[in-house]
Amino acid sequence: MKLNSLLSILADQEVHSGESLARELGVSRTAIWKQVRKAMSEGYAIETIRGQGYRLSGRVDLLDRQVILRQLEDNLASQIDLEILGETDSTNAEVARRLARGQSRIPVILADCQTAGRGRRGRNWSSPKGQNLYLSLGLPIKGDFTSLDGLSLVLGVAAAEALESIGKASIKLKWPNDLFAEGRKCSGILVEIQGELQQGYVQVIAGIGINVHMQQADEVDQPWTSLDLAWPGITWIRNSLAAAIIEAILKAVSTFEEEGFEPFRELWQARDLFRGKTVAAREGQLKGVGAGVDSQGNYLLEVDGSQVAVRAGDISLRVKP
Repeated sequence: MKLNSLLSILADQEVHSGESLARELGVSRTAIWKQVRKAMSEGYAIETIRGQGYRLSGRVDLLDRQVILRQLEDNLASQIDLEILGETDSTNAEVARRLARGQSRIPVILADCQTAGRGRRGRNWSSPKGQNLYLSLGLPIKGDFTSLDGLSLVLGVAAAEALESIGKASIKLKWPNDLFAEGRKCSGILVEIQGELQQGYVQVIAGIGINVHMQQADEVDQPWTSLDLAWPGITWIRNSLAAAIIEAILKAVSTFEEEGFEPFRELWQARDLFRGKTVAAREGQLKGVGAGVDSQGNYLLEVDGSQVAVRAGDISLRVKP
């Protein structure tokens, strides 16, 4: 018996007797008790009501492969090989392993928890169990390495549009790969190239982490938020978020392959967190006013009356007072 099977029954927050749970799941009452204890040790709030049974006192938001696939357009669902893992080191690393073994469809990995989640430049990505969305896709991009210019920005636009379509929220984008909600980081994107150019395609792994229900993260050393914290009036459901993100990314990548970054440029700039603000780049050596991005996705700074392009990978922009 899997723990999620028990939690899915208790998710209605009604009282369920041990006998009825055992009968429905086809196990002994002792097995139910052990799974309840396991769930409680993992942080799920389950009440034991003497003489009656068990009740989940807090909301649970379980990931479900079939629920996600049903929300995708049929032509998109047929393109992917979706798997949900209870735990992995990193969803990007898991996609890399799948690609190394050979895949006929696009591997898409979701995990309930990451033990070694990574952000840009190898930074740790806080990945508590059952609270957030950890999602990676193995995307074959048509073209050569220069065809990838602006890809991380395209993925940011796709993710922002997906979130906005569900919650009517307003998402800002921080160059080159972060999403902000109410002035704080709620999501990050990590794009990695896998292997060499093959048969006119570049194999890319695109990972996205979204803080959904997280309320506390003492180890995070920068201002952050979650969707629940930023917009508590909206019910955020991880299955719906996953489906929306997957669909938006697949559609955006298809357009990007045919038309490049240009169709996304104004969409990105409309959400530019730094537009018109004084910022610093290249570890503070370059200062200017944020002026959007150029046609390759480089960030532009207005410096002494002229524009200077800042390339991805060699800088970190920080707002200066």
